[in-house]
Amino acid sequence: MELIKPDINLDFVGKRRMAVIFSAALILIGLVSLIAKGGPNYGIDFAGGTLVQVKFVEATTAKDIKVALKDLDLRGLTVQQFGDEPNEYLLRAQESSSKLEGLSQTIGGALDAVYGADQAEIRRVEMVGPQVGKDLRKKGLMAIFYAMIGILIYVTWRFEFRFAVGAILALLHDVVITLGIFSLSGKEIDLPIIAAFLAIIGYSLNDTIIVYDRIRENQGKHAKQGLEFLINRSINETLSRTILTSGTTLMVVLALFIFGGGVIHNFAFALLVGVLIGTFSSIFVASPLLIFWQNYRNRVKAKASA
Repeated sequence: MELIKPDINLDFVGKRRMAVIFSAALILIGLVSLIAKGGPNYGIDFAGGTLVQVKFVEATTAKDIKVALKDLDLRGLTVQQFGDEPNEYLLRAQESSSKLEGLSQTIGGALDAVYGADQAEIRRVEMVGPQVGKDLRKKGLMAIFYAMIGILIYVTWRFEFRFAVGAILALLHDVVITLGIFSLSGKEIDLPIIAAFLAIIGYSLNDTIIVYDRIRENQGKHAKQGLEFLINRSINETLSRTILTSGTTLMVVLALFIFGGGVIHNFAFALLVGVLIGTFSSIFVASPLLIFWQNYRNRVKAKASA
């Protein structure tokens, strides 16, 4: 199935400088947000603390819930609405002197005293120690790092080192922009989001490898045409496949984002952003980086010969 004719000739390579400006702006905005907020907004998995999910029978507000729990030893308590349910909230605290076994009863008792018996249902209680959270955060970052190293080795073996550098920079581009958008939107980074980042890396790499493979095929057919022609032709020849793959993936992820509920909302949001940015990077970042690489090498050789 082809949505676009294989002989189409859109000038993607000619727009590479505009794409660089667009990507640089997104990365800069994300980094400014991360710096202003003191880093990513880590969830309970990485920051440590207590999380309690509560569903109320009657409508209430986050302010009223905080007032009801003010006498408990819950440091750094934050309350936010959970998912699409108007009466369901997540309570997060940096730490608690209460033990996990009795925390549900303690919070439930405080809420019953204000709202009345059976008006608040404790649906979930989680507690992660700060040392465990720090260890999980470190292992999550190392998982992404090792994935990048493995990709670098694989692409170098499969193609050339310059292709591997282009692929890694494109993947870093995708992860950094997604992280920046998470910071701008105030969403938390937890273990499912790390899984989403790894999925984004795999998806974006697959798209990039398809284009790289076509570039390698066209090198034998159009060796005298120059690298810019080869890259642009290869992107155009795989454009129909890219749109079909990205489009069907986006349909599934969008369905998860809209109908999946609060539990996987952030995970689906990460994939939604990642697929869009990954498709963009496969066309405008990974392959055009080969041209910047070649131009840099040519300048170095020119200086050396001079």
